[in-house]
Amino acid sequence: MATEVREDRQAIQASVRELAQARIAPRAAEIDQTAEFPWDVVEMFRQQDIFAIAFAPEYGGLSGSALTLAMAVEEIAKACATSALLLAVQGLGGYPILLGGSEEQKREFLPELASGRKLAAYALSEPDAGSDPASMSTRARRDADDYVLDGVKTWITNGSVADLIVVFAVTDPDQGTKGISAFLVDGDSEGLQRNRIHGKLGIRGSDTAELVFTGCRVPASRRLGADGDGFKIAMGVLDRSRPQIAAQALGIAAGALDQAVQYAQQRRQFGRPIAEFQGIQFMLADMATQVEAARCLTHEACRAVDARDPQMTLLAAMAKLTASDAAMKVTTDAVQVLGGSGYINEFPVERMMRDAKITQIYEGTNQIQRLVIAKRLMA
Repeated sequence: MATEVREDRQAIQASVRELAQARIAPRAAEIDQTAEFPWDVVEMFRQQDIFAIAFAPEYGGLSGSALTLAMAVEEIAKACATSALLLAVQGLGGYPILLGGSEEQKREFLPELASGRKLAAYALSEPDAGSDPASMSTRARRDADDYVLDGVKTWITNGSVADLIVVFAVTDPDQGTKGISAFLVDGDSEGLQRNRIHGKLGIRGSDTAELVFTGCRVPASRRLGADGDGFKIAMGVLDRSRPQIAAQALGIAAGALDQAVQYAQQRRQFGRPIAEFQGIQFMLADMATQVEAARCLTHEACRAVDARDPQMTLLAAMAKLTASDAAMKVTTDAVQVLGGSGYINEFPVERMMRDAKITQIYEGTNQIQRLVIAKRLMA
């Protein structure tokens, strides 16, 4: 049985790798330069059942395994970090439904996400509640059979293009984190204004938005779990989504390493390829070691998620921290290996370096990851 699962996983990985290199890599530079949302990649993912990798077969998916999803995210991120985020965030939007949704909600919404007919978003962060989501100020007031949402969410990936948004809001201000609930909100809901955020350093084609809720009505049937379950759902989601951001970072780093090795073998100085110089060899050796270490920890975190291992919170934080720091270091070194060529957009490493930075920031900054790790160690 384990052999069959491994073979299926490897087949999915090989298929995604071929698609990424043949069809996504040629688009990556243009996506970055125009900063336009890549609807063509979305359509490609729909046609090739790429979104389905994030979901189990009983909900219209292909896998549902965190490890399989991470391997697919890595392969896409080697070519284009923006495109990899499309897949990772589709899983992110589905996790709250898997964790807190009723079976009826799962049957209604997850197949739509698995097919890509609907794009998902996850709205937790606010202008004054990023690393501290417990201090959120968005409110959800019960009114007969509805909840009425008021407040602002920001830095929401897919925020202005998503068809289905998981929104966290305070339903009982006196209960602290136990007074936060989660809701499924349609992207075109009345009372919801979506403003795309421009001018990003990296992942420029990814949609990032501010969401403004003003008297936005949501049926009570769209609440996930009971009143007050939202914070527990949000934290459970992060345990599952952080390894996918680690996979994105890993893919960026691995792609940059490939570029650096190839360039070092072709670029000649002092009559021979620079790859023959020990200074370059040591850099490449360190880069390769960092990539492989990040891959091992990312896969271990994913295995913990798949096994529902109590250690998944710790391992997810470690994986996200390690892989994103590795991505920043490896891409910076890749630019150094390419020298002047690495500093211009004729080669992809400068884009990869810009893209890598966000992986140290979202899904919890790396400072937050260190706090999570330390807290687990002291427990």
